[in-house]
Amino acid sequence: MSEEHEEDRSNWTVQQWTDYAKAGNKDLEGANLAGARLRCMDLSGANLSGANLHRAFLNNANLRETRLYGANLYGANLYRAQLVSASLYGANLAGTNLEGASLFRAYLNRANLAGHDEDEVRKRVAGF
Repeated sequence: MSEEHEEDRSNWTVQQWTDYAKAGNKDLEGANLAGARLRCMDLSGANLSGANLHRAFLNNANLRETRLYGANLYGANLYRAQLVSASLYGANLAGTNLEGASLFRAYLNRANLAGHDEDEVRKRVAGF
C-alpha cells in the first residue's frame, strides 16, 4: 500500500490504539496506549518503539521479541509478562512492576531502571 493511502494514526485515541492492537496488528510504533488494558495479549514481534505505555496493564502479556525502543513504560504492570529477547533500548521502565516477568536475553541498554535493583534485573536477563 502506498504512503498516500495509509491511514493517519497520529491523532488516534487510546481506545483506537487498543482496538488496533487487539485486532492483532503489530505495527504499533508511536502508539498512545497509556493506561490500556492489554492483559494476556500476544504482542510478540510487535513494533512498539516510541510507544506511550504509561501505566498500561501488560500483565501476562507475550512480548517476546517485541521492539520497545524508547518506549515509555513508566508505572506499567508487567507482572509475569514474557519479555524474552525483547528490545528495550532506551525504554523507561521506572516504576514498572517486573515481578515474575521473564527477561531472559532482553536488551536493556540505556533503559531507565529507576526503582529496580539493576544487578537483579541483569541477572534475570542472563538467565540466573
